[in-house]
Amino acid sequence: MTEKVTILDQRLWFPDPESALQTPAGLLAAGGDLSWQRLLLAYQNGIFPWFEDDQPILWWSPPMRAVVTPEDFKPSKSLAKLLRRNPYQITLDQHFEQVITRCRTVRTSKGQATWITPSMVAAYTELFDRGLAHAIACFKDGVLVGGLYGLSIGNVFCGESMFSEESGASKVAFSYLARLCTLLKFSLIDCQMPNPHLMSLGAAEMPREDFLKATRVPCPHPPKLRAHQGILPEWQILAQRAEL
Repeated sequence: MTEKVTILDQRLWFPDPESALQTPAGLLAAGGDLSWQRLLLAYQNGIFPWFEDDQPILWWSPPMRAVVTPEDFKPSKSLAKLLRRNPYQITLDQHFEQVITRCRTVRTSKGQATWITPSMVAAYTELFDRGLAHAIACFKDGVLVGGLYGLSIGNVFCGESMFSEESGASKVAFSYLARLCTLLKFSLIDCQMPNPHLMSLGAAEMPREDFLKATRVPCPHPPKLRAHQGILPEWQILAQRAEL
């Protein structure tokens, strides 16, 4: 029997994530829109959009999810050395549009396809304006050289994309994210699709069923990343706070 993808209309709903296709693995639905309400509903149910400019909006819930448990994150020796050297000024939620735009242009400048379409940039910028999306930026001598962005959903941080224009900059941004998530008691960092770069940062694969259980745990007092916006303290100070 041929599997068929669900076609969404303008109603605000999604099919059961467990009904995602086996081929391509995790494809759940197509269509709908990128309103902040639909995006919020998607992430609350372990679903995320991923498509290119010439495709309809595609919604995914992969059978295996790449995740990092914040308190278990341990930087490699070389990364720890870079963090101690502290070559960057790190900010939270001060340069969201710059970070998401750079995540897009770094790929397009290399001739690579990107799912960060102009409509995605606009949609996630609105989520940022509503306090749901966040960005960590790494500056060196006043120049943005790395960063990442994602969403805070309950006690799960859903990472979307990262970029680096200097070796190690995106890994530094991720290290700061992991420390902040430890400090604020996030249970997971969702990295979506497994890949070698994420696995090098300590990501592990989690079955969809377990991931959905984790995202649906009631969180009456969700962590508030926005309360820490601004220039972040040096790595060693932030690490000490996370260990308290």
